[in-house]
Amino acid sequence: MAEILVLYYSRSGATAELARQVCRGVESTAGASARLRTVPPVSAESERPTRPVPASGAPYATLEDLRDTHGLVLGSPTRFGNMAAPLKHFLDGTASLWLTGALAGKPAGVFTSTQTMHGGQETTLLSMMLPLLHHGMYLVGLPYTERALNETRSGGTPYGASHVSNLGSAPALTDSEKALARALGQRVAALAVQLFRA
Repeated sequence: MAEILVLYYSRSGATAELARQVCRGVESTAGASARLRTVPPVSAESERPTRPVPASGAPYATLEDLRDTHGLVLGSPTRFGNMAAPLKHFLDGTASLWLTGALAGKPAGVFTSTQTMHGGQETTLLSMMLPLLHHGMYLVGLPYTERALNETRSGGTPYGASHVSNLGSAPALTDSEKALARALGQRVAALAVQLFRA
């Protein structure tokens, strides 16, 4: 069974909901299973989480989660066109995996959420791709053959799944955003299964 790590950071819940949709896509792929993990918020004492276990939601990710899985789907809210600091802090701590090539040749995809339509979702997706490229991962996006990518009036890009919450509203994903998040999970999982069997 190819295991896909769905790793995210979320504050308002929108990115967490995208992560759950990605997991549904992974789980709908024959021969694949999803492992949902998050990262702790950055604090004044950021060398380790202030709590070893989150109060609710997915467990915190470890380097072993990354090393042991066959694919990765990475998610973050948009912070001025970039990934959020907690996710960047976690990725900055993956040098030991880079040194051993532990992630090289594994498929990866990215997703994000933002408050506004032009809030930097595509640059955030690209910012998350950079460390994955340095790790030697195969990047998986969303082609325009995905019907929802042509129909969306909110989130969704060829670079990865996304959600636009619109200022002040609850983090409710549209049907297109859900479909694209599931499609991303399916695409990463399908490639991971092929590579795992090879």
